[in-house]
Amino acid sequence: MMSRMATDWLGSVVSIDCGLLLGVYQGEVSSVDHTSQTISLRQPYHNGIKCPVPEVTFSAMDIKDLKFLDIQNTVNPGQGAATEPSSTSAGRHCQKNRNAQPQLTSSSSNPYTGPVTILRKGSSNSKGAVQAVPKKNTLRNGGPGGAMRSKDDECFGNKTDENLDTDFDFEGNLALFDKAAVFSQIDGTSSHGSRTQHHSTKAEQKSLSYRHDENILEVKPVVYRQIRVPQLGGKEYCTDSGLVVPSIPYDLHKRLLAAAEHWGLSFERRMEMTGVCASQMALTLLGGPNRLTPKNIHQRPTVVLLCGPHIQGAQGISCGRHLANHEVDVILFLPSFVKMQELVSSEVNLYSKTSSRQVSSVTDLPSSPVDLVINCLDCHENPLLKEQPWYQQAADWANQNRAPVLSIDPPASDQQQTVKAKWSLSLGLPLPLADTDVRVYLCDIGIPKMVFQKVGISYHSPFGCKFVIPLHPT
Repeated sequence: MMSRMATDWLGSVVSIDCGLLLGVYQGEVSSVDHTSQTISLRQPYHNGIKCPVPEVTFSAMDIKDLKFLDIQNTVNPGQGAATEPSSTSAGRHCQKNRNAQPQLTSSSSNPYTGPVTILRKGSSNSKGAVQAVPKKNTLRNGGPGGAMRSKDDECFGNKTDENLDTDFDFEGNLALFDKAAVFSQIDGTSSHGSRTQHHSTKAEQKSLSYRHDENILEVKPVVYRQIRVPQLGGKEYCTDSGLVVPSIPYDLHKRLLAAAEHWGLSFERRMEMTGVCASQMALTLLGGPNRLTPKNIHQRPTVVLLCGPHIQGAQGISCGRHLANHEVDVILFLPSFVKMQELVSSEVNLYSKTSSRQVSSVTDLPSSPVDLVINCLDCHENPLLKEQPWYQQAADWANQNRAPVLSIDPPASDQQQTVKAKWSLSLGLPLPLADTDVRVYLCDIGIPKMVFQKVGISYHSPFGCKFVIPLHPT
């Protein structure tokens, strides 16, 4: 009877729970050996994934639970009717007597009553017998002619696609993807380089595709020479945008400033504009927001301002006042034994209301390097100041301090630059500076466009959204 039971259950689909370590297996029973207490499944699935081997054999000691998912249709000799498949698991109970043999028995609904015993080999910690009652098969479509396959058979049956054993070829599949063609479609062009048509009624009407940085409006070509002067200073510069900025000789520059003052742009207004722009450039050179923050007040930058008793010196003092207002440690050098102009005295008075650090001797200047030196010693009208002892001493100190130098409104190239500057700031339009490694910047001091025309200059502002721009030699 034992061997008959084992033979009749061959082909049944079962689910075997082997615990957390081994997991759950499903498959078709291929053999049951009551002598070795083993059961074998063919076409097994492990935790819902098909196993790479065609058959798996289990020992009774590894089985925690067993369910019959499907029983082959059999005919009871006394009934002559087909059994019905069941979607529910078989009934189970555990006997905790270690000496008792675990038995797998069928219920009265099964046409066979003989038990099939599966013992755990050499198991001293057996948890008892596991009993599973196979259920009758049911007609899926409710009649004798309906399909005889349950949902479990669809999932775990022997008609599963064998291609699941084949690994997916990612590289081969990726090779089928035409990346260039797809991106060509995204860009709005076909593989032949023609524009893609979007809902066009005519074949020759094609819509243009634009990048995010392209202007969809038709624009006129850019005219890079927008400033024309009646008298060229001998050198030309260009902005970052490519606009040409010509230099002008000092005589034309002087007439331009005189015309601006005649039309209401006084020297005081130009000087204040120069001081604001020069201080903004100096703050950027000192580090800007990375250096000048409330949390960095203990490391305030130090700037030495070298000024002469003239208009260029007054512009430098205005710059120093704005720097001191922005928490910069400013030291003003201005010789006291020289008679100063009234404008210079007025600027010194304003500066003293912000900072009291003013020296008249080079010996009072710092001996260690500072953060920045601003040079306003030179004068366009009086080049003989370079022969004065105070000028020479101040220039020597600046060249030996090893700090970078910014020159404000430097003279033209016909005057030799005594102080070696790294940056120079010109006003309105640049003068032809000497051929050195100095980096030239241009400052907008607010001269109206009509004033340029009064002196014969065709002018369009090259500044854009800024008041100080760099100039590059052409």
